[in-house]
Amino acid sequence: MNHARLTPLVLLLALILSSCAPVFRNHGYVPDDQSLASIVVGQTTRDEVPSLIGSPSAEGVLTGGAWFYVKSRFEHFGPYRPAEIKREVVAISFAESGTVANVERFGLERGRVVVLSQRVTDPGVSAASALRQILGNFGKFRADQIFGQ
Repeated sequence: MNHARLTPLVLLLALILSSCAPVFRNHGYVPDDQSLASIVVGQTTRDEVPSLIGSPSAEGVLTGGAWFYVKSRFEHFGPYRPAEIKREVVAISFAESGTVANVERFGLERGRVVVLSQRVTDPGVSAASALRQILGNFGKFRADQIFGQ
């Protein structure tokens, strides 16, 4: 077999094999633990939070309101639909006085909301039920519908 015929076959085989490697894409933003440590529960105000950790992805309607920071990781593999393989949410609740009342980090394990960390001044304050709804709805949308890609 001559090299002129072999070269396109080798290139085609290389292209096919490279398309079998998964591609990962991250969407959204969640502040890390070091950044969240700068928020003092009961002292930091709603106006100070964006300068400390950035603006939220969404706002909720809870007692005093809550801010949500959402980050998802999608795996793209060949011709298959992208699959969300990881989701993390940080929920910051505010007291009526405007100070931070609660900082919680949630993850998704086997389709269930799991509290990864929590700092609370009032144990009655919880964003978990609203967060279960938010996290439950994420899997019902495709990434291109949400992010326009």
